[in-house]
Amino acid sequence: MYTIQGKADKNYLLAQHAPLVKRLAHHLKARLPPSVEVDDLVQAGMIGLLDAIGRYEASHGAQFETYAVQRIRGAMLDELRSSDWLPRSLRQNMRKIETAMSELQQRLGHAPTESEVARQLQLPLAEYQKMLGEGVGHQLIYYEDFHDKENSEHFLDRHCSGDSSDPLKNLLDNDFREAVIVAIEKLPEREKLLMGLYYEQELNMKEIGAVMGVSESRVCQLHSQAVARLRSTLKDATWTGVV
Repeated sequence: MYTIQGKADKNYLLAQHAPLVKRLAHHLKARLPPSVEVDDLVQAGMIGLLDAIGRYEASHGAQFETYAVQRIRGAMLDELRSSDWLPRSLRQNMRKIETAMSELQQRLGHAPTESEVARQLQLPLAEYQKMLGEGVGHQLIYYEDFHDKENSEHFLDRHCSGDSSDPLKNLLDNDFREAVIVAIEKLPEREKLLMGLYYEQELNMKEIGAVMGVSESRVCQLHSQAVARLRSTLKDATWTGVV
């Protein structure tokens, strides 16, 4: 049960951190297809904020906002996973791009250009770029990537160790994190810059476009292409037979 003071503190924390929920929702929405409503993300984020308020203990040493951000983002991602926000057809198209990139990389010995990938897919360049634009929200890792239906050896048996109940966290805490760093270093300079501005500096697509001198839609295309390159590189290095 809450005391009167407890209720007041709870309401204060909700009001104080509601703008944080909205900011995180809009930042996440920038990576997602138009079909995803920012209001749905905000609603899920508020549930995450409530959860954070209920679970937070100052004695743990973490500042409340740091703790709340994790809970808010987690709630938003849970909402996205439950609603299957990226259509299967778009995901299939992105995997076709990944396969084309992998084949070209092996044959040419360098990161393929957009024109080379388009030719490999037997598409006009404009159509390939449209496909990239539609793939906004394509992720580096999907939970289904952890399940290998064709091979007897499970992906997690090869690449995870320990007793963690969160396989994604276990991956990022171990060798996989190093593999991601190496893969980013192999990106073309413009895409490497984009990833740094987005994930390290936390600029939005419009801001990145201003820095790079291109349109916001072009930034979205380049981001999708960079993610496809990373998945292709990681698949060749450690995910064979998984994705």
